Amino acid sequence: MPGYQSLPDILDLEKTPLQERPVAPDTFTMVQRGAALNPQTLALRFVLNGEKPTHSVDFTYATLLKRLYQTANALHALGVQPTDVVSYLLPNLPETTFTFMGGQVAGIVNPINPLLEPAQIADILNACGTKVLVTLRAFPKTDIWQKVEALAPLVPTLETVVTVDLLPYLPTPQRLLVGALRLGQHRPALPGQRVVDFQEILKAQPADRLLSGRVIAATDRAGYFHTGGTTGVPKIVSLTHRNLTVITSGTELLLGRTEETGPLVFFCGLPLFHINGVVVTVCAPWSMGHTLVLGSPQGYRGPGIIANFWHLVEHYRIALFSGVPTVFSRLLEVPVAGRDLSTLRYAICGAAPLAMGLIQEFERRTGLRIAEGYGSTECSCTTTVTPFAGDYVAGSIGLRLPYQDVRVVVLDPETSQYVRPASPNESGTIVVRGENVFGGYLQPEHNQGIWVDVGDGQGLFFNTGDLGRQDERGYFYITGRQKELIIRGGHNIDPKVIEEVLQQHPAVALAAAIGSPDADVGELPVAYVTRAPGQTVTEAELLAYAAEHIPERAAVPKRIYLADELPLTAIGKILKPALVKQEISRVFGARLTSISGLTVRQLTVRDDRQRGLVVAIEASGAAGLDVKQAVYEALQGYTVPHELRVTKE
Repeated sequence: MPGYQSLPDILDLEKTPLQERPVAPDTFTMVQRGAALNPQTLALRFVLNGEKPTHSVDFTYATLLKRLYQTANALHALGVQPTDVVSYLLPNLPETTFTFMGGQVAGIVNPINPLLEPAQIADILNACGTKVLVTLRAFPKTDIWQKVEALAPLVPTLETVVTVDLLPYLPTPQRLLVGALRLGQHRPALPGQRVVDFQEILKAQPADRLLSGRVIAATDRAGYFHTGGTTGVPKIVSLTHRNLTVITSGTELLLGRTEETGPLVFFCGLPLFHINGVVVTVCAPWSMGHTLVLGSPQGYRGPGIIANFWHLVEHYRIALFSGVPTVFSRLLEVPVAGRDLSTLRYAICGAAPLAMGLIQEFERRTGLRIAEGYGSTECSCTTTVTPFAGDYVAGSIGLRLPYQDVRVVVLDPETSQYVRPASPNESGTIVVRGENVFGGYLQPEHNQGIWVDVGDGQGLFFNTGDLGRQDERGYFYITGRQKELIIRGGHNIDPKVIEEVLQQHPAVALAAAIGSPDADVGELPVAYVTRAPGQTVTEAELLAYAAEHIPERAAVPKRIYLADELPLTAIGKILKPALVKQEISRVFGARLTSISGLTVRQLTVRDDRQRGLVVAIEASGAAGLDVKQAVYEALQGYTVPHELRVTKE
């Protein structure tokens, strides 16, 4: 199998300086080079509905390049200059990929999670200074346009909204029905903003040249990506064209050159607002002349995609797909008998560690080994991954990618300053340096403490905030996250210690440990878990199991809550901030309920730009009750601040 196999192989590759490798100067040139390998090769195959897995809308590379030229020219005609921002709020559609690439040619592209609330989206648009927003036209069973109507007045820099219509992709009966429903309706409009149709503005543009005449520099900003969760002040990662072309070239070293692998088909089921989706399953295949199958507007969540996944693999001859643990877990429930999976070569799992049992069962059923990876938006996506052609090491997130300097270091716990390199297998902080690493967040206030100087004079490292270790062979392992530490009376507890034990219980599917507010010690460890399919277990049984198997007494959770599901981000990570808010609400609510004569009318936990999480309470009291004093006494000692609004009984 092509590609490197070991750390010595990576070191051998690095004997050739990165500057001497044929890395494209910008992302558009990168796609042009991939297209030149065979212009009539299929670049994109869009599957609208997984329940009709063999129905696709196809684009050759020749057609793709025409769409990218037209998209870039249309955005330029709307006034987009190289430093202007084009945001998109879209599901996974061909137009999403055209906007992602064409937006980088005209200006700076800014992908946004459509699941966010309007106020959060507006915050991101304002942080970026968005000039043009590409979004979905109003369509049955979608609420994206309604969100745009709500947020548009909140973004003063927004001049133009470009609407993408799902109608052309629908089967004829549905197309006629939706068309009939629109009869008599006004075209999309917004007070104060120009609203235009994506396809209409493309028709007026040439498809063989750039009207702007722009020459893109490698150091030009290509994209702004929001990160750091879905609440609070937006953290905007600014990536250059060089960042994206370097990380994409690393994929070729991992896979092998196209001449070695032959034509491959990549499947994209992750959202195209996330760095993994756009780098691993858009930039990578298009840079090497491979084919991308785009699986439904909702990705893996779309109807029929998981249920018919092995049919999709067989029909489109898929070789590589990237997913998250929940995807692989769900795929184990789908029968593979009778399906030809011989083209499958690579499966990459990121976002969270996989249980060893799941990995083994997946390989037994499909013959395919899952490669675990690790990365971040700040590092343009992947930092480490299990080499496809190398050894699989249980529990590891693999080797570093070539030309990335990834280390585990010991930092001062008070100042976060560099102390020394970690010894082999010693847990420390993972730091990364390389041309794939961003230059800092768009807002200066987020750049405090993110860089580490090891004193070698070769530049600063990005502090990932993740705890890990590296073994003697160069393989990395995640051991926790600094920002998720549970601090119990000054004692730091790594939530991984709790989660790993609970996930070894046969009845547990997912586990998340967080700190629960405590008036005496600051935080106490608690855990939220979901049951594995067909399994039964009680909270008492899990508490006993945890007490028996967790080696650190202080880390034994005080409570374990069984849940039908845990909140997840759009890419499948457990959304711990949501659990933290839920736990704070539970604790504060219980304390206030104990006050005789007090009626709590509303209790919410919100993000505050200066104070972090704040509990907002609306309450009233019976005659003679001093509500303010009673609430103060009940919540005294908790470090989470609260605001009280007293209403009449």
